[in-house]
Amino acid sequence: MSWRIVVITDCAKLDYKLDYLVVRKVDQVTRVHLSEIRLLLVESTAVSMTSRLLCELVKKKIKVIFCDEKHDPLSELTPYYGSHDASAKLKRQIGWSGETRQWVWTEIVREKIRRQALHLKARECGAAAALLRGYLHEIEDGDRSNREGHAAKVYFGALFGLDFSRSQECSVNAALNYGYSLLLSAFNREIAANGYVTQLGLFHDNMFNPFNLSCDLMEPFRVLVDRAVYDMELKKFEHEEKMELLAVLNREVVIDGKRNSVANAVKIYCRSVFDALNEQDISRLKFYRDELSIYADHGVF
Repeated sequence: MSWRIVVITDCAKLDYKLDYLVVRKVDQVTRVHLSEIRLLLVESTAVSMTSRLLCELVKKKIKVIFCDEKHDPLSELTPYYGSHDASAKLKRQIGWSGETRQWVWTEIVREKIRRQALHLKARECGAAAALLRGYLHEIEDGDRSNREGHAAKVYFGALFGLDFSRSQECSVNAALNYGYSLLLSAFNREIAANGYVTQLGLFHDNMFNPFNLSCDLMEPFRVLVDRAVYDMELKKFEHEEKMELLAVLNREVVIDGKRNSVANAVKIYCRSVFDALNEQDISRLKFYRDELSIYADHGVF
């Protein structure tokens, strides 16, 4: 099972040799077996890579993220076809009924708001947590009343202050956006690996967004980034802070009764979503649990 997150921060040449990623720098050469790599983050723009290496990374379904000159994620390497039966999967995806998509989206929104409420409870924001708990009982099919949007306003205001806005330029938003982009890449990888396309979403339907489905599925996982950013008490957002957010993918949660890294939980969760959609059965959905779930276990939520 792949587990390494490899980050390239300096000028280097990356190539492939005998199933190894070879990182060549002026004063050293490092080799990492491809079977061990889950994610390759190319943080520096002073990096060159051979096409042979790129092909092997794609074949082995290793997620590759490229950063811009500000060291922020800009693009990723995604295969055209992630599954041998991708054509059949695409037909199935196009055929998902509007009713089934609504059912699944409703459960995703419900889980996201529940996790936000648990997070607020852990931060001793009791009044805001209670308000979100009330929203859980008001969610309609497809979230027609936009409880998700109302919950987000209350949630971020309680965490970061009533003057905080997700549109303002600040270290907190920079960290949130960075963390969310890493999560998005993880979901893009699993969707493609399962033979589906990221453009066709359940709820998100922006013609300019190539990752509509990924944006739908990642919603309950955003709280993991929110928690990490809150704990940082940010005064700046630079390389060290970015590595802390990257480490979120290796944290442990419980899903399907077993302990898994967040990256593996994304894989299990995505497959459960596809099962629910294909079988029109929301009971197939599998959400992760973590230490915040203690509140749910004790009947608080």
